[in-house]
Amino acid sequence: MSRFAESMSLRGKILKHAWRYRDYVIEAFNADLPFDQFVTQQLAGDLLEASSIDARRRNLVATTFLMMGDALLENQNKKQLDMDVVDEQLDVIGKGLLAQTITCARCHDHKFDPIPTRDYYAMAGILKNVQVLKHSNVSTTMEIPLPVAEAEKRKSELRSVAIAKLENELKTLKTQDGLPPLQAKGLPGIVVDNPDARVTGRWSKSSGVTNHVGSGYLYSGVPGNKVIYPVNLPDGGRYEVRMTVAQHANRAPKALVTVRHKKGRKSFRIDQRKAPGAFNKDRSDGYFQSLGSFEFPPGQWDAVEIAVKDGGGVVVADAVQFLPAGDGTKPPTPQKSRPEKNLSPAGRQALKRRIAELTTQLSSLQKRKPVREMVNSATETKKSKDARLHIRGSIENLGPIVPRGVLQVVNYGPTPEMPEDSSGRRELAQWIVDPANPLTSRVMVNRVWHWLIGAGLVRTVDNFGTAGESPSHPKLLDHLAVQFIHQDWSVKKLIRTIVLSRTYRLSSSPGEQQGDPENRLLAHMNRRRLDAESLRDTMLSVGGALNLEMGGATFPPGLKSDVGFQFTSPRRSVYVPVFRSSLPELFEVFDFANPSLVTGRRDVSTVAPQALYMMNHEFVRSQSRLTAERLLRDVQRSTSDRIDHAYLLTLGRHATEAEVTLSQQFLKSVSDRPGTPRIDAWAQMVQSMFSSVQFRYVR
Repeated sequence: MSRFAESMSLRGKILKHAWRYRDYVIEAFNADLPFDQFVTQQLAGDLLEASSIDARRRNLVATTFLMMGDALLENQNKKQLDMDVVDEQLDVIGKGLLAQTITCARCHDHKFDPIPTRDYYAMAGILKNVQVLKHSNVSTTMEIPLPVAEAEKRKSELRSVAIAKLENELKTLKTQDGLPPLQAKGLPGIVVDNPDARVTGRWSKSSGVTNHVGSGYLYSGVPGNKVIYPVNLPDGGRYEVRMTVAQHANRAPKALVTVRHKKGRKSFRIDQRKAPGAFNKDRSDGYFQSLGSFEFPPGQWDAVEIAVKDGGGVVVADAVQFLPAGDGTKPPTPQKSRPEKNLSPAGRQALKRRIAELTTQLSSLQKRKPVREMVNSATETKKSKDARLHIRGSIENLGPIVPRGVLQVVNYGPTPEMPEDSSGRRELAQWIVDPANPLTSRVMVNRVWHWLIGAGLVRTVDNFGTAGESPSHPKLLDHLAVQFIHQDWSVKKLIRTIVLSRTYRLSSSPGEQQGDPENRLLAHMNRRRLDAESLRDTMLSVGGALNLEMGGATFPPGLKSDVGFQFTSPRRSVYVPVFRSSLPELFEVFDFANPSLVTGRRDVSTVAPQALYMMNHEFVRSQSRLTAERLLRDVQRSTSDRIDHAYLLTLGRHATEAEVTLSQQFLKSVSDRPGTPRIDAWAQMVQSMFSSVQFRYVR
């Protein structure tokens, strides 16, 4: 009903916090959270008051419901994208909670139901004031931090202060232990610093490594980016060209530097991971590296180019110095700027020990620093306003402003007043779950009936409109809906009422079906096929491999895309990652619900790939073998006892005498084949039972 998924369709972008919403839903049903509260939290949890931090966290996670839909994040028309998101939200709210096809009125009045376009935009106006996406070239889903207790918040703040203090002290000590920044002013010759250079492409500025010239340096790792250093040499002549490196381990091992001189050009590959002294010890002062002496013409000249050509490391562009060649000018000596040179050997050792000690403390604090938990949650826009009617659904062809409101066709009283300072989601939620609303309780009761019996009292569970079917037992539906409300919207009590009824306990044998083959009169129980999740979980359970662990993320935290993901976890299927672009093969073959749509009633198909999957897929074969190992290990009696136990495990009943005889004959025929281990015969027998119609259907 809530179209749950953990990725977007295009590019397979991962919704890394969606699992929190799945866990919220499971916990809500296990705790029998009243359905009216369940709905309100999902529509407006961020607007509700909370009695505790835990309650506030649950409310925020619940609003993930609003952003669970699929969206074309690459759409460059962000107004269109926002309206498409609102349309998808209205579709889920309309079909899921009210069984009304509201979105049919986006472009024109509904063709079958009395839902005018004005009603569509009255409700759309509420949801347009909700932000679930953060826009950029490729939009992203909103992420906000989950609240933490004040004591934990204070601890985190103190830890952050301590980390900042250590980082500052380390920075100061490392400056004493290394080369401080050097000012360009006062250096001999002509110095062209990076602010005076021409930049091609996007370069970032930094000053993290201290042995640079001026206020900082530029860095980039994008091939094709360049920095060109122009120099004005009025008389021309021969100059030594020197460049700063600001070396670091993440630098490019082969940065391309080209000197353009009077006779042509010369290119160098510079390893910027190494200090300048590693290249030319004769003319290195810790800052500059000499590239050699070159003849330059008089006037303005683009003398040096630093370019990013290859991957593998970051290219740095800082300052370039031009010294007249042969004039006897010595390079600047950094000794006066290096305090540790004035330290005694013992002092230098003490300085290094202190740096090592602070580094250890900083590493320990950073490891203990908790990662802030995030959630995909809806937030209010800064200013709430009504939507304008979109003529024929076009965002460019706007009509009059439509006041925010609700569906008039099911409005049971005065239209709720929408506040000026918020979206109106809380008022919408209260209108939907009001006991006087004629639809909400009936829609939920009908869904539960459908899940338990196999067909709803209204068979079109997502559509109570004129295009849907009428209820087969309208008084029963009304009775259960009223009882549902009177029992505080308790889903567990509703389920208990239905499963203890005579209807639920009816037989589904063929003889009972002759008088009412479509079961419109509830003369018998529907024979139902196991859905994809139940089929998988049953095979895992029979084989003893099912992991019953509850909650938590079910894929690696660093996963960026669902492409090529391997579904190998033995956890229950409700915890299998649901990726829109890449579902487990069993789910695809056995009619798993489309994770982008409201699916009140799943398709039930009978196609060849289903039989082929059960006969050949490695998952079925592996679970068959595990079940066979379990039978041989746990049942130490006769072969007939093992066969009977196999029937109990897989089909939930004892084997008949004829079935025991046939199974014994099968086991013997397979075991008699040369080189066939006994376990293989039992595994094949179990696999044939997994493939049987009796295993895949509930009677």
